[in-house]
Parts: sequence; structure tokens; C-alpha cells
Amino acid sequence: MMSWKQSILATALSAILLSPAVFAQSVPGANAYGEDAIEFTARSGDSVAAFHGTVLVPENRADPASRMIEVSYIRFPATGENPGSPIVYLSGGPGGSGSGTARGPRFPLFQEMRQHGDVIAFDQRGTGGSTELPRCVSSQPVSETQRVSDAEYAAAYRRAVEECGVFWREQGVDVTGYTTRESVQDLAALREHLGAEQISLWGISYGSHLALAALKEIPEQLDRVILASAEGLDQTVKMPAETDRYFARLQAAIDTQPAARALYPDVAGLMRRVHARFEAEPMLVQVPQEDGETRPFLLQRRNLQEFSSGLISDPQYAALLLMLYTELEAGHSTLAVLLLQRFWSMGEPITLSAMSTAMDLASGIDDERLAEFERQAETGLIGGYLNFPMPQIRGAWDGFDLGGEFRERPHGDTPVLLLTGTLDGRTYPDAQAASVSGLSHVEQIIVRNAGHNLFMTTPEVAAAMHRFMRGEAAASSEIIIDLPDMTANPLDQQG
Repeated sequence: MMSWKQSILATALSAILLSPAVFAQSVPGANAYGEDAIEFTARSGDSVAAFHGTVLVPENRADPASRMIEVSYIRFPATGENPGSPIVYLSGGPGGSGSGTARGPRFPLFQEMRQHGDVIAFDQRGTGGSTELPRCVSSQPVSETQRVSDAEYAAAYRRAVEECGVFWREQGVDVTGYTTRESVQDLAALREHLGAEQISLWGISYGSHLALAALKEIPEQLDRVILASAEGLDQTVKMPAETDRYFARLQAAIDTQPAARALYPDVAGLMRRVHARFEAEPMLVQVPQEDGETRPFLLQRRNLQEFSSGLISDPQYAALLLMLYTELEAGHSTLAVLLLQRFWSMGEPITLSAMSTAMDLASGIDDERLAEFERQAETGLIGGYLNFPMPQIRGAWDGFDLGGEFRERPHGDTPVLLLTGTLDGRTYPDAQAASVSGLSHVEQIIVRNAGHNLFMTTPEVAAAMHRFMRGEAAASSEIIIDLPDMTANPLDQQG
């Protein structure tokens, strides 16, 4: 089965271009924080001296008998003459690893940020080097050769979530401790561990969700906050109408390139035609396996919506989506089979991550927003699949929701920089602005033609971050980058 969090598809596409060798080699000796000196090596092969540390925290602070777990981090020491507060990087997902992100394409930016203070690649509880949680391989299959309706698919995931909740508890995991609110307290524990009066936060996507919760719950402990591709506290589930407006922005961008406009004059119409065809008559394809055999797979409309929910994260992958739908409309399946081959675990039952499942269930969605989501999903281009299996699994664990008070927007005057890509198909400009509307000291910079993963799109983004960390005013409220060639296949650019 494809991962439950469809944004992983875009992450995997990015990872195709990266070399596989990554490690952090220990060097003898520990410092005052109990950290180990290490040689940290990125996927690029670049290495830097750093420190690895852990903080011991309760798994569930509401339980006096809670077991203790480790949250892990990598600390890159400050290089500036007058370092400020430690800068804690918060990865997306939920389920992403700060240390894993630091090994990837953002490694140079992690090193640049050291001019402002120690940079902490933080592994949120249940991720990276923190106390490991067992993955749950449920007993719930989803047929790969028979029609499966949306309702049947959602029901299978609900059964899997219920089953996995029991499994994790039997494995000694207190799943009720895996909430954004508990992660906020982990940040407070990290600050205390480092002996810092305040920390700065640097978060993207779900990492911004965690940072917004920290702005609400421990504002006095925060110095400055950088958010990118922000997910508000009430935005775990994105609204289908917002996704449709993204496709309108994508179309407008396509129309600026004559060749792309000629190929894709009506993206929404193309998608609706293909969805209608595959709803009426799914396509049986043969997917090559590593053992040289092939497995049949019935490609359905919902599969295309799942693919789309990952591919729209960034414009270069949206170009892949356009090619996919054009090929399918012509009756061909080469690209679809390639995506299935690379990103689908054939023959596996539903498999879940404890941290990812619990965090999204806990952040949840209110009744009113859920009703509007379901209404919009009936006609939305992606239907209910952008954040699948949320909200479909809502309530699968009885009482496991942080409630409406948690989802209220933060207020305060902590300095915040918000970076927003206009072609981000996972989080949306208006919703991002709304997520920080209660804060009084926000600079929002619009990065035109950028998507969800915007940090490395242009040096101007890093320059804006550096100005913000120095307390300087933004040079501009807008950064414009070149739109990638929307007729180019990103998979052909690997060399």
C-alpha cells in the first residue's frame, strides 16, 4: 500500500536525486550537555563536526507512571561572533526527521544558519534517532485487482487504525503521548537542557504546526520563529475548495509558457475527464517487480487522486502529474506503472506509523469544518484524498482529540517570518496567512512560482531568513523565481 501520508510521494521523488550514503560517525568525548562529538556527513558527501545529544522526557506527562523516552538531536555549533538563541529545526510530516532533513538538500542552509546561533536538527518524539516506535503492519488488505470504493477504502483504514492502536499499546507504547501538545513540552525540555533562556524555531509544513502550538503555549520561551508552508492549528485537514483554487493558480502559471499552454489548456477539465473515465472503467495494468515477475493492479480514480495529492507539492512534480493524466487520457499507462513500481508496496496490507497517525488524530478537525470538508470533497478535484486517511479516520481512537481550544490560533508579539509559495499544492497562501492572523509581529514573504519545499529554490529565500534573524526589515514582501518548464519530465533530469 502507498503510505498513509501522501506527501511522502513528493519526498520520495526528491530523494531520487540524492546519493544514498549518509552517516553520523561518533568521535570520542562528551561535553557539558552530555553530547557526543560526531562527524556529521550529508548525502552530498560533505562532512562537518557536530554534536549528538538526547533529552529524556515522559512519554505521557499526564501519567505519573509514564515511561521515559529519548528525544534526539544534532547540534551544529554557532559560527558567528555574537551567537543568539539556539535555532531548532522542526521537520514536516508529521513523521519527518530533523537530522534526516539536515543530511539532505538543505544541508548548506543548516550550515549558513549557524551564523546566528547553534542550529539544532531536532528529531521530534517517535522520529529519527529518538526512541523508536514499531511500525504496525495491520491485517487489513486492500484489493489491488478488484474495485474498492472510497467508503470501503476509508473503512479499511479505520479498522487498521483501531487494530494498530491495540498493537502499539501491547508493545508498551502510550499512544496518547504522541500529540503536538506533548511535542511542545519536549521543546521546553530541550531549551532547559541547553541552558538557553529562549530558543528560536524554524519549521516547515507540520513543523510549522508544531511551532504555532509553541507560540501559543510557551511564547515566553521563544525568541524568533521562521515558518514555511505553514499548517495552522485547525488545518490538519485542508479544504478541497482550497485545493481547487491551487489548480487555478497552476493553470495561470502554465498559461505563461506557450508550449505548456498548448499542451495543457484546461488542467481541471483534463483531470475531471480522466477521473470520470477511470470511475466508469478502471485500467488493469501490469507492474514489474524486483524478482522479474509482474503483478496486476487495477488503477482506479481514487488511485489517481492519491498520486495527485503528492505530486502537487511542488511545480516540477505537478509537471509530472500533467504528463500522467495526458498519457492516461490517451489510453497509455507507462508513467502510471512507473509510479506504482517506485512508490507502491505491492501485496502489503495497510501499514501505519504510530507518530504520524497519533499526531494527526490528536490535532483533529471540528464538526463544522468536517461537514464543510465532506461537502466540498464531493466535487473537488482531489476529493477527500489530500490528507488521507484524515479526516476519514477521525474518532477511530475514542476521545483522542486535543479539542477546539487547541485549534484556536495563537496570539502574541513574537517576531515571525512566514514564507509562502504560490504554487504550493499542500498548504495554501490564504490559509497560511490565516494561521498567523492572531500574531502581531509577522512578516509574510510570498515566493512566486515556488511550491511546498521552497527553502532551496533561490538564494533570496536564505537572504530573507538571515535578515530576519538579524532583526532587519525584509527587503521585499515578494520573491519571484522562474517557473520550471512545465513540459519537462523531472524523472528525465536525473542524468
